[in-house]
Amino acid sequence: MRFSKDQERAPQVSSIGGKARALWLLDRHGFAVPEWTVISGETFDSIAEQTGVRSEVETLRSSIAHLEPAEIAVGLRTVTEAFHSSLELRQVAADAYASVGSGRVAVRSSAAEEDGAQYSFAGQFESFLGVEGVSAVVTAIIDCWASAYSERVLAYRGQHQCAGTAAMAVIVQRMVDATASGVLFTRDPSAGRGEEFVISSVYGLGEGLVSGAVDADTVLVHRSTGKIVHRLIGAKERRFRVADSGGGVDTVSVETAARARLSITDDDIERLRSTGAAIVEAFGADQDIEWAFENDRLWILQSRAITTPVHKESVGAQRIWDNSNIIESYGDVCAPLTFTVAADLYGRMYREYARVLGVREPQLRQMDRWLPSMLGYFHGRVYYNLLHWYRMVWIAPGYRSSRAMLELSLGVSETLPAAQAESLRAFGFESRLRELLWRARASAIYLAKYATVSRACERFLKDFYERHSRYQAIDYDTMPVAQVFELWREFDNDEVEHAGPMLILDATLLSSAGLLYALGRRWLPQPPPWFDWVVISPGPDIESINPASALVELAAAVRADVVAAELLDQTPPEAFRQALRDAGKNTLIERIDAYLAAFGDRSPNELKLESPDLRDDPREFFTMLRQAPTTAYRASTDSADAFLNDHLHGFRRRIYELLRRKTQRGLAYRERLRFTRTRSFGLRKAMIRALGRGLAGESVLESDTDVFFLRLDEVRALFDGSASDVDLRSTVTARKRQRAEDEVLEAPPRFRTTGFPYRGDELTRAGFAAGSRGGSSGAGTVLRGVASGGGVAEGIAVVTSTPSDVDGGVLVTYRTDPGWVTALASASALIIERGSPLTHVAIVARELGVPTVVQIADVTKRLVTGTRVRVDGTGGTVTVLGVPADATADFALADGNSHDA
Repeated sequence: MRFSKDQERAPQVSSIGGKARALWLLDRHGFAVPEWTVISGETFDSIAEQTGVRSEVETLRSSIAHLEPAEIAVGLRTVTEAFHSSLELRQVAADAYASVGSGRVAVRSSAAEEDGAQYSFAGQFESFLGVEGVSAVVTAIIDCWASAYSERVLAYRGQHQCAGTAAMAVIVQRMVDATASGVLFTRDPSAGRGEEFVISSVYGLGEGLVSGAVDADTVLVHRSTGKIVHRLIGAKERRFRVADSGGGVDTVSVETAARARLSITDDDIERLRSTGAAIVEAFGADQDIEWAFENDRLWILQSRAITTPVHKESVGAQRIWDNSNIIESYGDVCAPLTFTVAADLYGRMYREYARVLGVREPQLRQMDRWLPSMLGYFHGRVYYNLLHWYRMVWIAPGYRSSRAMLELSLGVSETLPAAQAESLRAFGFESRLRELLWRARASAIYLAKYATVSRACERFLKDFYERHSRYQAIDYDTMPVAQVFELWREFDNDEVEHAGPMLILDATLLSSAGLLYALGRRWLPQPPPWFDWVVISPGPDIESINPASALVELAAAVRADVVAAELLDQTPPEAFRQALRDAGKNTLIERIDAYLAAFGDRSPNELKLESPDLRDDPREFFTMLRQAPTTAYRASTDSADAFLNDHLHGFRRRIYELLRRKTQRGLAYRERLRFTRTRSFGLRKAMIRALGRGLAGESVLESDTDVFFLRLDEVRALFDGSASDVDLRSTVTARKRQRAEDEVLEAPPRFRTTGFPYRGDELTRAGFAAGSRGGSSGAGTVLRGVASGGGVAEGIAVVTSTPSDVDGGVLVTYRTDPGWVTALASASALIIERGSPLTHVAIVARELGVPTVVQIADVTKRLVTGTRVRVDGTGGTVTVLGVPADATADFALADGNSHDA
């Protein structure tokens, strides 16, 4: 089916897909587009009808959300075998191939869903470059079509709740023998400014830029004047080209002299600018344009709308807000004091991290512009200011690999386009030479720290517990409130000085895991979904397991005493300790006190200053003690070693194991350092509670807990003498009222804003709205997410926002934090709506053999308590087996959301 610029009537996206329709529009407006044709979705339907597999195609298309992966594989195999034998498809492919001039062609997907207003499906479907010959074109067409049902697309659909799919169209297009190629954004995607175009370019084919394999050049040019605002020369060590034989693409080295200059000339930049402006005028919206120079000829390969919103009434930078991983630390509504303390710590600690990597003061001052805003606060919820995290990862070597692992570890649902990611920098230099000198120095520092990070962790842990014991021994309640704040200041500065440099551990983990992942993809066949996470599991002795293990031992001791066991089952949690004392069970009370002394900081919402720990409010602890099993944990049954033994041997295996052990040690230290943060926040809570009591005692606040409704700067002002005329009581009252309004709102997992201010209507458009109720998905429904390991288990779903009342069920929750570890003692499986396989609870669950699936969109609405489910932690699926009789009653998740002005 061929569409050209001469056809008057615009083709339907549902027939030829978004990419092909954009090519038709480019042709229609007279832009230079390499010869192309498209095989429509109707053509695939016709071929399916003729080959007798129409019913299989319809089943795949309409039931994709309900089929097991094995069923999809069987149906897909039947269809593709029929297509391979289809004479009609071969004729269609031959006609398409001839119409674009034969030779080398690109075969690309063009799904109706791609580049849409709601979902981008960026990088999900297949494309094939350098295809030659009719038989190869047939195979590429079938593989493009089949990619609509690949494992990664199924996971994407599951995360975004887009179940159905229109027929996949496929583009066949003449390959351009590009001398340079790249991407043009007609609006700066990282800053939201409309006056500058951003051009990213590389030598040869654009595959190196799109895949992130080549460090591209970046140019900022004024959209109307053509003035070049900024040039950044990338390394460009390799050039992608059409392979000389065998089809596909290969790479060759770029000469040293060519690497040191831009891959395009000033004249090329002006031609791109003027062409980009013309495309914007033709399409009526800012565009993301793929282009290529073939010697002196400029070709436009693709154009799509930049879908991030720009509101003309807003002026300033565009920001992406994402809560994928931060909700593990700061879930639900957070008090103003918690947010401002956290934001302050993040900014100052990452400044220390940059400093130890050799970043000099002029560049640190540039970072000071954005370091204080690494987190955002909307309706009481904490979000990552995501682009700043890419900037931070850029400081260490290996940015392309590390940013991919950053996205995996955070569990973001949408990767950043490679061209946009390449344009992000933490700071700049006045010359290319100074940047190269700094990069060489920083790389040497980083490699030295990479080699010695384990020793650095041991030193930090030793110093931390010595410092911690000194501060913990202080009775803050007996001190004047001003002295408590001075100790807070002293402790805070001490923590930043010592803990900031240890953020190097996270950077080295991204490097190790990224290298291990790359080696696995090069040396191993496609591994099962759980493999990448299980292979780096640090082992059963990680410190995060200790609270849960100690809880099991304590539960066994209580259950072994008949009187204590009866009291545990029949006494309200708040009265259990006194009941034990009345019964003369002093030994058990001592063991309970020892547990709380050792692990009382590890509690749900442990990093939220307003949340009491288990020592302050032990009721939740006694509830968990009642539910805990009395037997040891089971070991994980997934065997990464068995997979490696089957597929990797010799020298490669030894190299792989060295890097694997490095990554495992790093993860184990990450868990230990995470526990020190828990303990340091336990101390902060003790100090803040003392400050609250002191301020209430002096009538500055009405009650001691009102201190949590102040911001950190307001608390500081009280003790710096600059807040004497401020009516903090009225401020607290207003914020309490605002919190009550915000707690009924649902919060979107990811949204964008542009400029300032963030008005209520903009946040409403982003997704902040009154919470909606959910209902149970029907029996047979298969929900897909990301496999986190642990095997397979069946059980009754317990949809909850707290780690209590699990009692052997399948934990289903929006988010977790490390305080949930103790709940794993009685959970048969774990389902987390937001998170990643590298969150702390997911790591521990893997070690305990608890089947876990993460990143299932809206699972807390799609399941209700009482639903029987099968959780496949190795395949990443949750299957509904049975629905409770009262499932028609709506279920509202107890997780709260909020806002502070």
